[in-house]
Amino acid sequence: MYLTQGLHRSVQRQPDKVAVIHGERQTTYRTLYDRACRLAAVFTGLGMNTGDRAAILAHNSTEYVEFILASWISGIIPVPLNTRWSKKEIRAALDDCGASALYVDDSFLDFAAGRELDTPSLRHIVHMGTKETPDGLKNHETLLRSTAPAADKRLGGDHLAVILYTSGTTGQPKGVMLSHGNFGAAALARMAEVPSPSEGIQLNATPMFHVAGLGRLVQTVITGASCVILRQFRPEDVLDAVARHKITDLLLVPSMIQMLLDCPAFSPTAVSSVTRIVYGASPIPAPLLDRAVAAMPKVEFLHTYGMTETAATVTINPGFNHGPEGLRTGRIRSAGRCGYATEVKIVDPAGNEVPRGTVGEIIVRGPLVMQGYWNRPEETDATLRDGWLYTGDGAWMDESGYLFVVERLKDMIITGGENVYSAEVENALSTHPAVAMCAVIGVPHPTWGEAVHAIVVLRDGRAVAGTELSDHCRQTLAGYKCPKSIEIKDFIPISATGKILKTVLRKPFWDATA
Repeated sequence: MYLTQGLHRSVQRQPDKVAVIHGERQTTYRTLYDRACRLAAVFTGLGMNTGDRAAILAHNSTEYVEFILASWISGIIPVPLNTRWSKKEIRAALDDCGASALYVDDSFLDFAAGRELDTPSLRHIVHMGTKETPDGLKNHETLLRSTAPAADKRLGGDHLAVILYTSGTTGQPKGVMLSHGNFGAAALARMAEVPSPSEGIQLNATPMFHVAGLGRLVQTVITGASCVILRQFRPEDVLDAVARHKITDLLLVPSMIQMLLDCPAFSPTAVSSVTRIVYGASPIPAPLLDRAVAAMPKVEFLHTYGMTETAATVTINPGFNHGPEGLRTGRIRSAGRCGYATEVKIVDPAGNEVPRGTVGEIIVRGPLVMQGYWNRPEETDATLRDGWLYTGDGAWMDESGYLFVVERLKDMIITGGENVYSAEVENALSTHPAVAMCAVIGVPHPTWGEAVHAIVVLRDGRAVAGTELSDHCRQTLAGYKCPKSIEIKDFIPISATGKILKTVLRKPFWDATA
C-alpha cells in the first residue's frame, strides 16, 4: 500500500470536496493534490532524490499537510520536528537524520534566518508563512508558483513514510522509522474496528510531529473525509471549531479532555455535534473519565493504546465498555483488546508469557511495528527481538484478553522493596474534590530507596493541606502506596502532545543522587 492512494481516489470521486480547513482557508482535494504534486517537484528541483530527508519545524497548518503528502509523492522521507524542543535538540535531530532541507513557519523564522539550526547536511531552508522571507532562505509559495506538478512515484510497502522522533521524555530522542506499510496496516485495522465514514468532520488538534496527529492525517486521506486543523490545542479554540464546523470526531489525550471540561465555555450543547471521542497516549485518571462520560452522555468514547513504534493503535477499548456494563465489569478502565493487525502478549523479564492477571511487559507483533530506530542498530536490536516489539510498558491482561496498562516500567516506583504504580496513586488523588491535576513520582529516600511523592494542582479557589490528601489516599490504598510528601504547585509541565513530563519533575530530586 502507498499512502497517497486515498488522495488519488478522492480527486477522482470528489475533487471539489473540502479536504482541509485551517482558519478561514478551505482547501479542496483537487487543490490539495495539485499543490502537493508541485511541492514534490520542488523537492526534485532542490536536488533531492528518493530516500533523502526533508525536515519540517512548524505548527499544524494546511502547508504542513501539503509537505507530508508531497514527501510521499516524491519518495522523500519527511522528518517532523517537535516544536517544543530547544535549538540544541532540533539541531541534534537534523544532524542525526541528515536532512537536506528544512521547512519552517513564521514561529521559527528567526532561528532559521540566523543560521542557528544549520548542520553539515542542510542545504536548503524554505520559509512557509506570511512574514517576509529573509535573504538566504527560499519562499514556499514562490517555489510552488514557478514549478509544474510532478507525477506520484507511488512508493509504498517498506519504503519509509516518515522518521518520527520520540518525545524525549525518557531520554535522548530516537528516530522511529515507519513505512507506508506500517501506517497503512495500522489505519486499516483501526478503521475496520472503528468505522470512519467519509461524511464525518474530523478535528486534528494533535501536533503532526506526533504519531497520533500524523495517523489522523493518514485516516483522513484514506477515507476522503474533511479535517479541521488547529495550529495547536487550546480548549476554547476546540469548542469554537466544533461549533463552527459541526465536528463529529475528536482525538484527545487525557490532559486535553480535562482542559476541555474545565473550560468556562464548555457545555454539553457546545459539543452537541460530536459523536465520538478517541482518547489515549497516557493513562486517564478514573475520576476524569467518569466526569467526561457523565458530561457527554451521547458521545461514544473509545480508548486506544499504542506508541510511535507501532504507528499508533495496538488495542482498542470500544464504546460499549464505557457504559453501565463496562462499569460493572471494570473494563471501562481497560485499554481494550488487540486490534486486527496485532498480536499482544504480557511477558516476564525472560520473555516468558505470564499468567492472566499478572503484571509484566507488553510486547507486540504485527505489520504495524516499526522498521527500527534511525542510525541506532543496538537500540533497535534491544527493542525488536524475535519478531516482537518490547514496549517497556507494564500491564496485565484478563481472561478475555483485555489489556490493563499500569505504568511505564521505568516509571514504576520501588519503595522498601514494594512496587508502586503511579497511575494507581494518581487515581486516588484525583478523586479528592480539591484536586485539578496531579502527578506522582519516586524520589530518593535513604532507607526505602524511593519514596512516593505527589505534585498537585488545586482547583481555583480551593485550599487543602498535604496531610488531608495523604489521608484521602489511605481510604483506598495501602499505606506504602500513599504519598510520603506532597507539593502544591500552580501547574504541572506537559509536553506538546499532552503528556506529563515526569523526567522534568524528577530532575531536581535526582540530580544530586548517584
